[in-house]
Amino acid sequence: MLSKLYLISYNALMVLGWSYLAILILSSGDVLNLGGTLYPRISLVLKIFQTGALLEIIHAAIKIVKSNVVIVACQVYSRIMVLWLILVMFQITQTKLALSLLLFAWTTTEIIRYSFYALNLLGTHSQMVTYLRYTLFIVLYPIGITGELLSMYYALPEVARNNTFSILLPNKYNFTFSFYYFLIINMLLYIPVFPKLYGHMLKQRKKVLG
Repeated sequence: MLSKLYLISYNALMVLGWSYLAILILSSGDVLNLGGTLYPRISLVLKIFQTGALLEIIHAAIKIVKSNVVIVACQVYSRIMVLWLILVMFQITQTKLALSLLLFAWTTTEIIRYSFYALNLLGTHSQMVTYLRYTLFIVLYPIGITGELLSMYYALPEVARNNTFSILLPNKYNFTFSFYYFLIINMLLYIPVFPKLYGHMLKQRKKVLG
């Protein structure tokens, strides 16, 4: 009972948070980020509610939800990485259309997804929300991934130039790490991972909508 009450509260709060973010975006006067002014307006709210998704991994791990913990972790990881290691750290990524692409996909997806979860927990079925939940991802997933990949791509020149987050030899630990290649590997991982996540959602769509 307590876990159900907690999940209702969590999902309702996330709906409110992402809805507020959507309002901030739409009222920004720079929805497409053509003037590069969108990020400062939405950054705090984005950080709070996207980081809040980390709790979903815990929910799946302790089995208070039925979600596959590996799938949840993959979905959350890519966004957290793009948010904190790319958007927050590299100003150039804050001024690109790619930001608007991923914000559109993330915000729309999360408002619908958390609404779907909250309504289900309350024992209420909304045919429209269910349809949107298992249909809009067909377009939103590719849009979001395009925004994420472009953001990483835009960060690469600065990473290469400044060796950002990289550990160079020689050092007393005799250890090296290239953030540049880390980003490239992450970008390449979208090739095998995206079809699996997309295929999973298509199977879920067929199961729910027929």
